[in-house]
Amino acid sequence: MDVRIDFTKSAQENAEDYFLMSKKAKKKAEGAEKSAAEMRKALENIKAIAPKTKEMKKLREKKWYEKFNWFFTSNSMLAIGGRSAQQNELINSRFFEQNDMFFHADVFGASVVILKEGIKADRDTWQEVAQFAACHSNAWENGEAATNVYALGREQISKSTGKGSLGTGSFLMKGDREWFKGTTLELYASPTEIDGQKLVIIEPMLTAMKRGITNGIVIKPGNVKKSDAAKKIAKKFGCTDIDYVMQHLPAGSFSIK
Repeated sequence: MDVRIDFTKSAQENAEDYFLMSKKAKKKAEGAEKSAAEMRKALENIKAIAPKTKEMKKLREKKWYEKFNWFFTSNSMLAIGGRSAQQNELINSRFFEQNDMFFHADVFGASVVILKEGIKADRDTWQEVAQFAACHSNAWENGEAATNVYALGREQISKSTGKGSLGTGSFLMKGDREWFKGTTLELYASPTEIDGQKLVIIEPMLTAMKRGITNGIVIKPGNVKKSDAAKKIAKKFGCTDIDYVMQHLPAGSFSIK
């Protein structure tokens, strides 16, 4: 350490100068320490009264089929259905492949439902998909308890007629159809988890019965508004994404048991 000496002063005077300097430095250090302690206390008070910020949740990347109505049959086959005439058109043009089966309720205004690899499935599996197609049709909005559904193969569905193409959501059907008469309109909501997020799956009642699911909610046409039904279903299973439930319910009103 460098020590500066003032040669105009005596040794005693130089010593007194350093003594005074050390006292001043000590006071400054004590003051700095006191200020730091006050600052730390102020920060703690601010943290105590500051509003809690919600932790940002990472958005889940949705599966490609979640843009449609969808479910997996009791033997794990994927079925997708359009939510609009435009989606019906999209499903037919992009996702309806050679080995798939086409399902449609025998009413005006219904979802096109495709069972992937459906020609390999048995009739019991087809009945699950037929129930899904029945529920996602105007029969639900009309408050009907049951309706008829038919199924066809890829080669039986066309957009072209001898006079040109059909309008959006309309299809030309040919050949014999596989019929599912008097298909009941019943869905089943139960909790599921996809990539760590709690969601609600809404599937045909027949599928839930075959899978032995008993912790869900039976859904039928009724008099509860769609938005209220979605809130009740989401609350039951601790699902925060009410919009997701809304998107996968048919148009109309509901009875929840």
